[in-house]
Amino acid sequence: MSTRFGHGLVVGKFYPPHAGHHALINAAARRCAAVTVVVAPSRRESIPLEFRLDWLREVHAADPHVRFVGRYDDHPVDYADPVAWEVHCAVFREAVGGARVDAVFSSEAYGAELARRFDAVDVPVDPERAAVPVSGTAVRSDPVAHWDRLSPPVRAWFVRRVVVVGAESTGTTTMAEALAGHYRTTWVPEYGRELTADKLARLHKITPEATVFDVTWERADFVSVVREQQAAEDAAARRSGPLLFCDTDARATAVWEERYLGSASPPVRAAARRPDLYLLTDHCGVPFRDDGLRDGEHLREWMTGRFREVLADSAVPVIELTGPHSERLRDAVRACDGLLAAGWSLSAPMSPGGHT
Repeated sequence: MSTRFGHGLVVGKFYPPHAGHHALINAAARRCAAVTVVVAPSRRESIPLEFRLDWLREVHAADPHVRFVGRYDDHPVDYADPVAWEVHCAVFREAVGGARVDAVFSSEAYGAELARRFDAVDVPVDPERAAVPVSGTAVRSDPVAHWDRLSPPVRAWFVRRVVVVGAESTGTTTMAEALAGHYRTTWVPEYGRELTADKLARLHKITPEATVFDVTWERADFVSVVREQQAAEDAAARRSGPLLFCDTDARATAVWEERYLGSASPPVRAAARRPDLYLLTDHCGVPFRDDGLRDGEHLREWMTGRFREVLADSAVPVIELTGPHSERLRDAVRACDGLLAAGWSLSAPMSPGGHT
């Protein structure tokens, strides 16, 4: 039977947390009555400390005897320098609050020395990366290649969000769905359409002959659309592949509010986020198909122009899709491929790679 310990210590940057980190923490949790995980990045790194702590706490919420403590550690790294070791260990000792450490769990070569300095047992966990072949360095270099080693909240942080917008019956839904199929990922439908259908259904209970032209809109409706749309987007991002396709967003909702109520309200405008790419579907050459929920054929040209103006001020790249669907999809795929090829620009940590 494996030796049981009172208090175990795990130290790392978790930049970002991945399956190898979780396996390490789980190993410590199984063998210790209490575990302190010290998350100790430098301030030069790209992922905020608070995010890493939240992600780790979520994944390990079922282990209440495991606590996560964050401390920035900007001291130079030199494993051959006793002084450097001492200043780093001072950060770790402060993080554990002076509690006795019985065992240090690590997948790194420095684990033995760290354990010695805490007068604790050194417990190596998968130092060869055989059980879980992944490292922080590898993830930072190519998140897509290691996507299955990332937990849902970490995926949501890395995912590239592509928003498709356009006037009525210009193929935004068709495009979002087609792109999701091409990249074998998920997409987020337009909540405003769902709300329109619900409003019309409720209106039919009172006036059976009512049409979408009888549906009325209030400011609160557009606030609700933004809230529900963003909640659905965030939920989808946790289960998405590296690209997430969204059929509309808050900027588009502001244009629709302007269309129906004459202006966009401050809460809707303030809710605008910054996706990684906008795809604008042009109305030219696309037949208007009345499906019972559309009422703006006469406004399509105005809406396309308004989208151009709004997106131009978004500080987000915009690709306008024109021509038949095949050409639009080709151009959209080319833009999305470029987004993935650009990669993720994460600052290098101060210490070597691996599980740290």
